[in-house]
Amino acid sequence: MKKMCALLLAAAMTIGMLAGCGKKEEKPADAKETGTQSGETKAASEDNSQVPDEITIGFVASMSGENAQAGQYKKDAWAVIQKELEATDGCITIMGKQVKVNVEFVDTDSKADVTANAYSKCINDLNAVAIVGPDESSLTLAGAPLAQEAGIPVISTFATNEKVTQIGDYIFRACYIDPFQGQVAATYAYNELGAKTAAVLYSNADAYATGLMESFKENFEALGGEVVAVETYAGSDVKDFNAQLSNINAKTPDLLWLPNQASEIPLQIQQADAMGITATMMGPDSWDVTTVPETAGAEALEGSYYISCFSAESDNEVAQAWVKEFEEVNGYKPAAHATLAYEALKIVINGLENLTSYSEEELRDNIAATDLNLPSGKVTFDEGGNPNKAAVIMKYEDGVGHYVTSVQP
Repeated sequence: MKKMCALLLAAAMTIGMLAGCGKKEEKPADAKETGTQSGETKAASEDNSQVPDEITIGFVASMSGENAQAGQYKKDAWAVIQKELEATDGCITIMGKQVKVNVEFVDTDSKADVTANAYSKCINDLNAVAIVGPDESSLTLAGAPLAQEAGIPVISTFATNEKVTQIGDYIFRACYIDPFQGQVAATYAYNELGAKTAAVLYSNADAYATGLMESFKENFEALGGEVVAVETYAGSDVKDFNAQLSNINAKTPDLLWLPNQASEIPLQIQQADAMGITATMMGPDSWDVTTVPETAGAEALEGSYYISCFSAESDNEVAQAWVKEFEEVNGYKPAAHATLAYEALKIVINGLENLTSYSEEELRDNIAATDLNLPSGKVTFDEGGNPNKAAVIMKYEDGVGHYVTSVQP
């Protein structure tokens, strides 16, 4: 409540500066539908005097550093929402009042300590009503405790490590969790690809990679498969994987599981290919960025698989409308990173539009009660702040990831 009160004070100091929203004719709830909200917004409160003229959503993302491309996807997703809000001059309706929505991007530089500072900036300087991001589990684990302590709702876009939402009841995520992703990968590899032996190369300095190694190994062995080699390295500064890959090659596994960050994957794929490793390569949703095929090369990637939250080849009507809209605004088709950024922002906006009292507590409760049809499918949350959503299997062919199948939770 204290941060929203601070927003009210700031709004009182800038009355008259945002007349563009204030003068817009308010639209009834049934006229605000953007195609992703499952129900009408709540009726306007009799007293909306505490609602400010302008709000800020903090978007914490890697705009520079090793995962900078993912940050650009976030900006491109916000550009689509800005386009959707043009008819209302960038405003949404909160308790019957037209309110300007700003999204402030704060860079993590792909570093945990910088992420903590970024969260602090969102909370203390920007007075953000909610925080979206970042993608990385290790970075979210560094920053989200600050938001939990301050009572500011958070939706991480791509942090799949299950410890993220265990931080507290203000922390949510737009993606599935590592145990599910690891289960999907192991089951598909064993049952559909016929892999009976597997090897893993992962960064033991990264919570994301570690969680995915553990969940894949546990599920693959439970199915009857054998993990014949588990090789490690200590973080993204490592560039030479030949020693680890040589040990893996000696075991001749059917499958090589590479659950690492996108910036680390291309070198691993190139070095495995150069060594003559014939195992089918498979990775998690971190592979779903254009830098992986662009840097690794189409030939080295050919026939490898990865798990994702979304495919632009989906025949879902909401998904196809989103792909069309995104491509019109940005000139390329969206993958999972942009899609989950869009969905996280829409979930926050939906929660704001359904407020009946202006408080962080009710915004948190509204997010927890989300029931929306979004590009990746119908989204609801379990009691732990994790969405109930499907995964998709993708396969690289000629340097492009193509949809294979969907796996329900």
